[in-house]
Amino acid sequence: MEREELASWLRLTLTPGIGNIAARKLLAAFGLPADVFAQTAAALQQLVTEAQAKALLIEPAELASLLDQTLEWLQGAEAHGATRRIRTLGDAGYPASLLETADPPLMLYLIGAPALDLTQLGRSIAMVGSRNPTPQGTLNARAFARAFGDAGMPVVSGLALGIDGAAHEGALDAAADPGRPATVAVVGTGLDRVYPARHRELAHRIAARGLIVSEFPLGTPPLNQNFPKRNRIIAGLSRGTLVVEAALQSGSLITARLATEQGKEVFAIPGSIHSPQSRGCHALIRQGAKLVETVADVLEELRMDEAAPVAASAPADDADAAPEHRLLRAMGYDPVSLDALCARTGCSAAELQAQLLEFELAGRIVRLAGGLFQRVEQG
Repeated sequence: MEREELASWLRLTLTPGIGNIAARKLLAAFGLPADVFAQTAAALQQLVTEAQAKALLIEPAELASLLDQTLEWLQGAEAHGATRRIRTLGDAGYPASLLETADPPLMLYLIGAPALDLTQLGRSIAMVGSRNPTPQGTLNARAFARAFGDAGMPVVSGLALGIDGAAHEGALDAAADPGRPATVAVVGTGLDRVYPARHRELAHRIAARGLIVSEFPLGTPPLNQNFPKRNRIIAGLSRGTLVVEAALQSGSLITARLATEQGKEVFAIPGSIHSPQSRGCHALIRQGAKLVETVADVLEELRMDEAAPVAASAPADDADAAPEHRLLRAMGYDPVSLDALCARTGCSAAELQAQLLEFELAGRIVRLAGGLFQRVEQG
């Protein structure tokens, strides 16, 4: 992109009082941003207010520095050969799925593998959920994402802690089609920073085999209001949205609502009636989201079941009768205390402690705060 063209797009996004809706009206009427700024105040006031028209005729004070910063960023290098790009609303490379949403971003900043772009997403699934998931929720997210990847479906999520991170990891574990992004991370900051910082290494891996996307200018910090806003892009880039775990006030429910408003399918994995992290999913199911137990449930709904390797799609029931599995069946899938296990099995605390340690080392259970234990399955 030439300097002058980039400057005009940045100026449009920086103009006070001009949001996406007003900007799209102006672009529809006059053409490119440079054409908008060539108009008289009277012409502009046919579409926007007098205050907005006056603001459009004044170059924002921060434009010059942001333009230099953005050009320098575009020319910089990423690890693993990833490249930096910008897609504007007028580009052929702008994803059609976002154009069909109610509020498509004016600009998208991208970091990713040189041969990959958002137009190559094709069949994709959004996966969202709690930042503080249960151990089973984390395993579910990673297993489902890996199975989606094996089925040729890129996973779109938000790079947040918890379910988002596990979904990205699972997608990267998959034998994904090299012609498509393995996973797409839509973030709520400028792409000159990684948030949360502990996902820096994960972000580098995503950039090598997928894409990191933001609508926010460079230098944008992690502001609370930007994360719900980016959720419309997560939903918009995907054929459907799967909520893995979510509390009733979770931001994941915003993504699910936006997906519904966009006419997309919403899926939810049920959980324990005692877990706060399951209540959001249960609410979605009551509202009409499809209850999901396996990846096949999603693929069938989206009519993609022919590509589904169902075997790794969900935690399996533990039906064999070997003695060492009696304890697992007695545990169920809810957190449970040692005293409760003694009552359920008739075994002594010493016997159970030995078995619990063995299962913990094998990754079959986890030890929780308050002396509780919980069974997990790898899928």
